Amino acid sequence: MFDTMTMTKIVGSVCGALLFFLFGNWAAESLYGFGEQPAGEERTFAYAIAVDDAPAAGGDATAAADASADPAYTEVAATADPAAGEKTFGKCKSCHNVEGKNMTGPHLNGVVGRNHGSVEGFVYSDAMLAMKDQPWTPEAIYTFIKGPKAAMPGTKMGFAGLPSPQDRANVIAYLSTLK
Repeated sequence: MFDTMTMTKIVGSVCGALLFFLFGNWAAESLYGFGEQPAGEERTFAYAIAVDDAPAAGGDATAAADASADPAYTEVAATADPAAGEKTFGKCKSCHNVEGKNMTGPHLNGVVGRNHGSVEGFVYSDAMLAMKDQPWTPEAIYTFIKGPKAAMPGTKMGFAGLPSPQDRANVIAYLSTLK
């Protein structure tokens, strides 16, 4: 039942598969690999990917820090568009709604002017409850939705934030229309 020919076929199959994968690796490296990088030379890429925390290619760190400074809410609020804010709010709908019922996050009806951690029936983080006597002013929302974890360490909100000042102002304009 299990003779030498069967064993030869099994060993041959394993060796053949190994050779196939080694050849595939060699072909991929020759087509897409960078090859050996001479010491001291910088790699040049076809295009740069902009990252919020990193300076742009060829720029310095101070220029990147100046570019990341946000304008004050009052400067951006003058051009805020509630309709655009409703579209941007689509990113928030997986956890929040505006129909008066809680989801993963509390409902956001009337959030502008409402105190932190004040929606009945929602279990807030200790960080949010520590601010329960402070209202959600447009400025506070503007800062919070830029990066919730940075604005309020200990919050349960896992959203990365809205980096665009205009998007944040638009969302606040939209939320201001809800009662």
